[in-house]
Amino acid sequence: MVDALVQLSFAVHRILGKVGAERGLSVIQVRLLGVLRGRTAGMLELATVLGLDKSSMTGLVTRAEKRGLLKRSASPHDGRAVLVSLTDDGKDLTDWGTAEIGRRVSALTEGLTPSERARITELASAVVLAQR
Repeated sequence: MVDALVQLSFAVHRILGKVGAERGLSVIQVRLLGVLRGRTAGMLELATVLGLDKSSMTGLVTRAEKRGLLKRSASPHDGRAVLVSLTDDGKDLTDWGTAEIGRRVSALTEGLTPSERARITELASAVVLAQR
């Protein structure tokens, strides 16, 4: 079981890498854009979700900001905190990436029956929710 889950995670990671590479993004940049999809987040929250230290998070955001994908703003609740959100270009890229990743990940399960697809989705969701 563990080997199958690890192999599945590798397959999904390859998809993230290939989709990101098509737009000049690393996997961690793809993940950052995905985390910010539809919301604004603080730098500390982003670092925690992505498993990065403060300096790595700052560099990641700076690079995406230079590409016009993200913008920073001051937190209205804490003058020292910085909030990060997608720009219009970042939203467009994220929408494209979400659709493309969804299409390619769905292709991984093409050989399954509809009920097997529903079951794997249900089980994957349960595993993810248990980690929160």
